[in-house]
Amino acid sequence: MNFKSTGSGLKAPDARMRKRILMTVAGVLLLGVSVGFTKNSNFGTDPFTTCMYGILNFVHAAISPDISYGSMYNAVNLLLLVIMFVTGRHYIGLGTLINIFLLGYVIQGCCAFLSFLVPDPSIAVRIGYLVFGLLLMCFASSLYFVADLGVSTYDFIALGIDERGILKFRVCRIITDCLCVLFGFLLHSAPGIGTIITAFCMGPVIDLFSVHVARPLLDGARS
Repeated sequence: MNFKSTGSGLKAPDARMRKRILMTVAGVLLLGVSVGFTKNSNFGTDPFTTCMYGILNFVHAAISPDISYGSMYNAVNLLLLVIMFVTGRHYIGLGTLINIFLLGYVIQGCCAFLSFLVPDPSIAVRIGYLVFGLLLMCFASSLYFVADLGVSTYDFIALGIDERGILKFRVCRIITDCLCVLFGFLLHSAPGIGTIITAFCMGPVIDLFSVHVARPLLDGARS
C-alpha cells in the first residue's frame, strides 16, 4: 500500500490509492444495484444471489417472515468471513467488508424501489431490466476487480481452493456456481436465463470494461 506524508505528520493515501478506494466502493455498491435490476427482471440472477434468496425463503418459513434480505445476507457472509479469516485472511480488504455489510441492503433497497416504481413491469421492461442489470454488473465488477482491495467471501471460496492447488479457479467457480443454483432451486428460488448468463458468459464483457474503462481510470491517477 502506497502512502504519502502530510504536513500534519500523519499519513494519507496517495492519489492512486484514493482512486482504488473509490473504485472499490462504487464497484461493490453498483453491483448491488445491478443485482436489484436482474432480480426484478424475473429472468433469474447470479448463482450466489439465487442461493441467498433460497436461504431467505427457508428462513421466512422456518424462523420468521420479518427477517430482511439484507440481514440474512450479512449473517451468511459473516459466517463465511470466519472461514476466510482462518484460511485466507490476506484476501480480506475494504471490498470484503463493504460486500458483507452493505451489498445485501443495496440489493434489497433497489428491488423495493423498482417494485414501487413499476409494480407490474411488462415483458419489454423486464428485458430492459435484465440487459441493463447485466451490463452494469460487468462494469461494476471491472471496477471492483481492478481496484483489487479485497474479495467477497464467495469469491474467496474458489480463490482459496485454487491457491491450495486442489482445483483451478475457473473449474471450482463453475462447481460452486452450480451448487448455489441447485441449492437455491431446492429452496424455491428459481434460476433463469440471467443465471446462466452471469455464470458462464460475462467474463469477456468484464474484461472489456476492465481494459477500456476501469484500468484507464486507475492508471490516470498516478502521481
